[in-house]
Amino acid sequence: MAYHPIDSYAVIGDMHSAALVNINGSIDWLCLPRFDSPSVFAAILDDEKGGYFRIHPVGAEDTKWKQYYWPSTNVLVTRFLLPEAAAELVDFMPVGPDMRFTPTRRQVVRRITAVRGKLTLRLVCKPAFNYARDPHTVELHDRGALFRSDGTGLELLSSVPLRIEGDAIVCEFTLKAGETAAFALCEVRHDARVETLPVLDATEEAFRVTVKYWRDWLSQSTYRGRWREMVERSALALKLMTYEPTGAIVAAPTCSLPEEVGGERNWDYRYSWLRDSAFTIYSLVRLGFTEEATRFADFLHNIAAHPSNDGSLQIMYGIDGRHDLTEETLDHLDGYRGSKPVRIGNGAYDQLQLDIYGELLDALFLYNRDVRPIGLDAWLTVTRIVDWVCDHWEEPDEGVWETRGGRQHFVYSKLMCWVAIDRGLRIANDRSLPADVVRWRETRDAIYWEIMNEGWNEELGIFVQHYGSETLDASNLMMVMTSFLSPGETRAKRLIDAVMKLPEDGGLVVNSLVYRYNLQHTVDGLSGEEGTFNLCTFWLVNALARMGRTDPARLDDAILIFERMLGFANHVGLYAEETGPSGEGLGNFPQAFTHLGLITAAVNLNRALDGDD
Repeated sequence: MAYHPIDSYAVIGDMHSAALVNINGSIDWLCLPRFDSPSVFAAILDDEKGGYFRIHPVGAEDTKWKQYYWPSTNVLVTRFLLPEAAAELVDFMPVGPDMRFTPTRRQVVRRITAVRGKLTLRLVCKPAFNYARDPHTVELHDRGALFRSDGTGLELLSSVPLRIEGDAIVCEFTLKAGETAAFALCEVRHDARVETLPVLDATEEAFRVTVKYWRDWLSQSTYRGRWREMVERSALALKLMTYEPTGAIVAAPTCSLPEEVGGERNWDYRYSWLRDSAFTIYSLVRLGFTEEATRFADFLHNIAAHPSNDGSLQIMYGIDGRHDLTEETLDHLDGYRGSKPVRIGNGAYDQLQLDIYGELLDALFLYNRDVRPIGLDAWLTVTRIVDWVCDHWEEPDEGVWETRGGRQHFVYSKLMCWVAIDRGLRIANDRSLPADVVRWRETRDAIYWEIMNEGWNEELGIFVQHYGSETLDASNLMMVMTSFLSPGETRAKRLIDAVMKLPEDGGLVVNSLVYRYNLQHTVDGLSGEEGTFNLCTFWLVNALARMGRTDPARLDDAILIFERMLGFANHVGLYAEETGPSGEGLGNFPQAFTHLGLITAAVNLNRALDGDD
């Protein structure tokens, strides 16, 4: 095998785990039974040792591929197009309340149908358990094959005969137009019911139930504005990244996909960042998906009920709420196209990042206003958070980008401390809830004046990255979106103008794409380069859209940047974390941050164009 571009993949999932399926029909990433479980396929991180599950035509060097999602679902279709034949491979992870097919086992279903002519296909299922660290055995049975490793295993159910080849299962089979072969790869669990229906019939039923589930879920969307197809695809992608048992949301379903090919900026994103989750809930609520907001609010309450000894919250948690996310490197894996080290766990989990409190309370403020008024327990959580922020906002921290170059007084962190207190005050005022209003207001106002005095560089006309620096940070665009700055005031306009300059001129924008910060003038404790950060591009769109309500030229800029950014989605409408110099996707994939940014930008642009405040 060979490595394929990160953005040549699509994703399927069941709100417990997710798999990446390449446009050539190969599943190159899958962890079972959960997002953060050890991988069973990881060819995307090591094309020799990682393991994969591929179905492809035999002896057809001129095969062409096309891939798309079944409309309004997360069911994936890959077409194999040959000169004399064609076939469609349908991939999904079954979900739905009426699921009869192995409902208690996490699984991947693959159904391939010849739609024209006659063709021979080859299947290779070669798992590599525990990040390719554990060996396994394989045996055949009357309905498929069984892979066994230390304490775990997989069962491959098949409608065609299989054979063992080394530690893999392979088969070749021929289909004529209208014929279908079906396969189901299931986790092995001793307490799970064993499927007895023929796999061909069972997977057909599972397909219909799964399609109905996704369409029923998407039908809850209240969004009827412009760019609806991309907004709905982003919503479906975000839903895939929720962990159903707890309501947690992963930043991405992958780990160690590089921000620079060959570089060291390779992180594990299969955990729940409070920041990402709050932004995600904010986006989904804007579309009318209130159940996810309620589930996450419960998840947050459970976490906040057990803070650290000093009363603080971690920036991220395991999807089950666990606190310890110790980072380790997998030195036996080569990494994507040689990008080492491959990391699992995340050493940033114990960093101090003060911005998370603002993002959390902004999401809770929206939840209280638009979904359901919060009760006593939630209000006590809010007051604890606001009181903690009042006590600690003056401390330096590692900042939103989790830099490893030492703590600073990051302006964005101060901004979000202001947001945390402001939203607490707004909830208290709207609901007449008891609060230490005098102290909260005094602290909020003190933060405002400090940002204006220490964070603003009058000579450069910018809010700087941190006190004492002379460089921009795209996160400060959120000043406009959080109502810290009025869209029409001079400092907001100067900040936007500065950001939109080229990096060599002190700005952050190239071809409408936005960098997080200027690496040449920022010490982040890491070597190498990175691409433009997709979320930051959507932040710029949001800020311009807000300003465009009174300045039509700004609104025109926002539309241009947004629609150009839509062109950087991959072939199925998904985004990685970053965009490289040639327009390629970089970083973990798909990225929740990017898709929530797209949703918020589309909603705000649509409202601005409609004149809706």
